[in-house]
Amino acid sequence: MKRRVFAGVSLSVMMMAMSAHAETVKIANIAELSGPGAAAGSVWSDGVDLAIDEINAQGGILGMQVDMSKYDTQTDPQVSRALVQKAIDEGAFALLGTVYSSSTVVNMLVAQQNGIPQFTASEAPSITQKGNPYIFRTNWGAQKGMPKIATYLKDQLGVSKVAVAWANTEFGKGGHDSFVENVKAAGLDVVADVPSEQGQADFSADVLKIKNSGAEAVFIYLTQEEAARFLMEAVKQGLDIPRIGDSVLTSEKVIDLAGPAANGAKSHAALTIAADDPLVQEFAAKFSKRFGYSPDYNGMKGYIGAYTIKYGTEMVGEVNSQKLADVVHGLCLDANTYPGVLIDMCWDDVGEVSRQSYMVEVKDGRETVSEVLPAN
Repeated sequence: MKRRVFAGVSLSVMMMAMSAHAETVKIANIAELSGPGAAAGSVWSDGVDLAIDEINAQGGILGMQVDMSKYDTQTDPQVSRALVQKAIDEGAFALLGTVYSSSTVVNMLVAQQNGIPQFTASEAPSITQKGNPYIFRTNWGAQKGMPKIATYLKDQLGVSKVAVAWANTEFGKGGHDSFVENVKAAGLDVVADVPSEQGQADFSADVLKIKNSGAEAVFIYLTQEEAARFLMEAVKQGLDIPRIGDSVLTSEKVIDLAGPAANGAKSHAALTIAADDPLVQEFAAKFSKRFGYSPDYNGMKGYIGAYTIKYGTEMVGEVNSQKLADVVHGLCLDANTYPGVLIDMCWDDVGEVSRQSYMVEVKDGRETVSEVLPAN
């Protein structure tokens, strides 16, 4: 008798759990909420939170509310790997994160083995070059932007000798290698090649080496806090050459940390809240009102990632991890119809992104767009 009662109670509990599960869509956000990557990961995570709350207020996904779990990687690749497995074990059908490439190259293998689509902010070229059919970017890889930067240095600035200051991480190595390849192909000489370690605080020797190299411009490919320290040291030493970067260099966090030293910095940005676009400006206003600070491109990437999961799942018509991965390959979303992506964008057959981009300069402590470039 006891055995039958126990079995009946268990069945009831199981049925209740299944019913609750059926009424929600479980997504996991795995991000750098502490450690060296928190400056980027926390903004990404706020962008995700904003999108998920909007999606739920609009009726959820396929009429079901999104149940999102959040995991802090502590900016540790092995911790991120364990958390991806934990998120999958706890029922996530799609993943958001991570931001740091050194973590994504490790944890994306777990998602791949389990057949779970993963929407990442990471930009190391290798991430979409490993044949993983479940990885998708919310921003393009470094290799997509470097040809435009090389062209800008040669044709717009007219320089022939460049220096590169870069982070000696998975993120930095990928961007560095692509930059060097492209500027050399454009006929430019790399006269100073200066790597730095993650979390480096003192850039005096790095700046001095570049200053003494005869470089006519420097390409800065560092994390936000490191980029801010580099810019302040460059001003201190009077490094009076163009300072060029990617989205990081002119981001809100770098501007906040570097202060006046950020003025004059230029970047080729895939995403920026300075874009003269109603959807981007609406997003920036909502984000600032809710969180009390201006978002950067990481907040945009998180927001886009969450909405891409919504749009892709609704195209499939069911909560199915494999079908979601299949539908995003080769998918193009126009922002007028799918406003959550903010800017028209497409994914190719390896999860790489294509969309328009911007040349940005920091003036009086604010990002300003000088040119809109077509998608590549």
